[in-house]
Amino acid sequence: MLALTILAVLFSILAPDTPVGRAVAVVLQGAMLFAVIITSRETGWRERGRDLHPQGLLATLTVAVLFGLAVLVGLNVVPRWVGSAATAAALAVVLGVLTRGIVRLVRARGVTLQAVAGALTTYLLIGLEFALIVRVIVGLSGHPYFAQVTNAAVTQSQEIYFSFTTLTTTGYGDLSPVLSLGRALSVLEMLIGQIYLVTVIGLLVGNLRRSPERAPEA
Repeated sequence: MLALTILAVLFSILAPDTPVGRAVAVVLQGAMLFAVIITSRETGWRERGRDLHPQGLLATLTVAVLFGLAVLVGLNVVPRWVGSAATAAALAVVLGVLTRGIVRLVRARGVTLQAVAGALTTYLLIGLEFALIVRVIVGLSGHPYFAQVTNAAVTQSQEIYFSFTTLTTTGYGDLSPVLSLGRALSVLEMLIGQIYLVTVIGLLVGNLRRSPERAPEA
């Protein structure tokens, strides 16, 4: 999941802002959801009989819809923000399932490298989620989101770049929101990014390789 998330983020930044590039980004993000499905015992395939759990069926249908939407995005049939809205909803599912999986893993085995990798994946997904929310607002708003560029000229690469510079509180200043909603989202993302690193990542790294009995409560 960590490798797949890094690939999706880097591709979304480096890929040209064309219908095909955006469609491939949707496919990669849909693949993340599928990876969570097949690796989760709660929502994925049962070990016996290969029966599909009802929640797993729902998630699989969501992936199918997302891949179908990727085709529509690639053909430029739907606006860019529609694909981003659907992908943001799918990533919200990924975040929920992944978080519950990390909690179960820590309770069962203590803090392991796998748990730390899952927490880092969650951190990257949070940045990607905020970038998708920005895309939806840019697509729906009649007012410029950024002071330096018009909504029509905003690219996928700029949205993800802005999201991660905000999440890490780097703040280069080359892109800054002018909408009140955009500023509120930026403040929220900064707080989440800093609190997450100090608490979740800090606790996991500090308790790495401890037994389940000594691991911190979720």
